[in-house]
Amino acid sequence: MMPARILIVDDDPDILSGLKQRLEWLGHQTMTAKDGAEALSAIQQDRPSLVLLDLELPILSGIEVLERLRTESHIGFRESLPASDGSQAMTPPIIMLTAFGTINRAVEAMKLGACDFLTKPFNLEQLECLIRKVLDRESLAREVTHLRSQVESRYATIVAESRKMKEVLAFAKRAASSDAVILVQGETGTGKELLARAIHRWSGRNNRCFMVVNCAALPEHLLENELFGHERGSFTGATQMQEGKIEAADGGTVFLDEIGDMPVALQSRFLRVLQDNEFHRVGGTRQIRVDVRFIAATNKDLPHAVKHGTFREDLYYRLDVLPVTLPPLRERQDDILRLAAHVIDREGGRRGAEKKRLSPNAEEALCHYHWPGNIRELENVIARAVILSDCQDIEAEHLRLPVVVKATDSARHAEDVTLSYRDSMESHSRWLIREALRRTEGNQTKAAAMLKLQRTYFTKLLKQKGIFSKQSDP
Repeated sequence: MMPARILIVDDDPDILSGLKQRLEWLGHQTMTAKDGAEALSAIQQDRPSLVLLDLELPILSGIEVLERLRTESHIGFRESLPASDGSQAMTPPIIMLTAFGTINRAVEAMKLGACDFLTKPFNLEQLECLIRKVLDRESLAREVTHLRSQVESRYATIVAESRKMKEVLAFAKRAASSDAVILVQGETGTGKELLARAIHRWSGRNNRCFMVVNCAALPEHLLENELFGHERGSFTGATQMQEGKIEAADGGTVFLDEIGDMPVALQSRFLRVLQDNEFHRVGGTRQIRVDVRFIAATNKDLPHAVKHGTFREDLYYRLDVLPVTLPPLRERQDDILRLAAHVIDREGGRRGAEKKRLSPNAEEALCHYHWPGNIRELENVIARAVILSDCQDIEAEHLRLPVVVKATDSARHAEDVTLSYRDSMESHSRWLIREALRRTEGNQTKAAAMLKLQRTYFTKLLKQKGIFSKQSDP
């Protein structure tokens, strides 16, 4: 058990002295208060790790101390309280000390936020065990809070200066208030999970679970178990019942990443959940009802998958209630430098080093690169540059971009930095295809004609190069 700062509050000097000696012998630091007013002041100013609070006290009773703490927190007990230095501090856990005849009042104290109580006279070994349990629980709670804040900070910021991204966010915020399914589409690396987490935060379910299921990462039987869970004895090794992520997220949000890769046989089971909010675990027969909001994401052309029989048409229409498409980074030119600055701040904060900045040449290189890997590629490029640059300024060579494309008044040309002939031609062919799709607003037939290619060969090129295009042919 780690040493803690423990405040002992009791109007009996013998109890104060005995507890103080015992706890200090165990290695804790102690403070004492002989009435409720002193206790309240010490909690607010000295920030103890734990409080042993007598129920019957002069000036302010233990119950009144709890009520004052609850009132001053504004939100509820165990929330933030103003500290003496103006920062925010968590109200410490409180163990009530009470005589046998006042157990009902101790229960009342627990309703006001006390974490446990002991009746006098109590056994010191019993008190030690209770203190250890409470401190371990608090340590675990702090760790969970810290990990949660790390996850939230990783996904908290969405940079949106470009018109397209502002339109996407405006739509997503309106859609977040409903419980309808949202289908997020876009190329790999455009930030689909980031947007899904933002929608969850903007929704009325933000205080419940956000569960992520990657439909492409697991084979069919494991994905089924991940989604629906299983009953004991349903297969070899199933020694106990296990909840699936849909059941565990009851009241919250389930994000189905790469929904386009879900096996067809499993799609029918998932369709039932969307229709009826009911399912049964693997090996079970009892219907389980859940209240879950689903957000699905894919980089695939689902209508094309429907035509080829790899995705159920009825499931597609169930998912396509509130569709939103994230633009690729090359179509978000106004966001590139802002995104780069955000990554620099994040990477610098992790390493505690001097904050770095992009040189004009590096900014130009970032703005003229075509970013086939989108935001994910940008993050990796900037993180690498922060590590490799040994001065405050990040230069273009630190970025190690394969091609830097500069715009001139007459034409566009490529400036080869480190690429071979084959890599340069591959990069330029990708740019030509994307430019044709941009000019034809995604119409693949017109884009193929513009490039003087056969439509079937153009489709084959899209698949080979992993270029996403929402089909808009008539």
